[in-house]
Amino acid sequence: MIDPKPANPSTQATAGKTTGKKRRFGGTEAQIRSALKFYKVMAYLTGTMLLLLCAELIARYGFGQYLFAGGTNAITGQPFGFGFADAEPPGVINGVNISVTVLIVHGWMYVVYLISNFRLWSLMRWPFLKLVLLALGGVVPFLSFIVEKKFHAEVEAELAAHPQAPQRY
Repeated sequence: MIDPKPANPSTQATAGKTTGKKRRFGGTEAQIRSALKFYKVMAYLTGTMLLLLCAELIARYGFGQYLFAGGTNAITGQPFGFGFADAEPPGVINGVNISVTVLIVHGWMYVVYLISNFRLWSLMRWPFLKLVLLALGGVVPFLSFIVEKKFHAEVEAELAAHPQAPQRY
C-alpha cells in the first residue's frame, strides 16, 4: 500500500500558475526588451505592407490595373506621372511598376519579420505553437497588429511576474 504524503505548501501556492517550475528566459531583460521592440517595429511595417499588397492584388485581379510611377502612356505617348494603368496590354512603357515593388518589399520584410519572431520566441522560451502564430501575423491581413498587441502584453506580464528569471549574467 502507498503511504500518502502531506501536501507541500510551496506546490499548492504555485498550482494556480504554471507547473511549479521556476521560469527561465533565454536572455537578459535588456535582450528581451530589445527583441520585443524589434518585433513590434517589424510587425507594424510588415502588417502595413501586407495591407498595401492586398490593395494591389485587388487592383490587379479585380480591376486589371497596376500602379505605375513615371514612364510614357502607351496609348497617347504622353508622359505618365503617377497612377493606375492597364495591366494587359501594358498601359505604361518604361515606368516603375509600384505594384511589383510592393510585392518584393513585402516578401523581404516578411523574412526580417520571421527573424524578429524567432528571436523573441527563443528568448522567451515559448512553445512552438506561439512561433507559428507569430509567423501567421505576416500573411493574414490585420493579424500582425492583433498578435503584436497580445504578445507585447504577455511579454511585459511575464517579465513583471518573474523579475529574477532574466538574470543570466
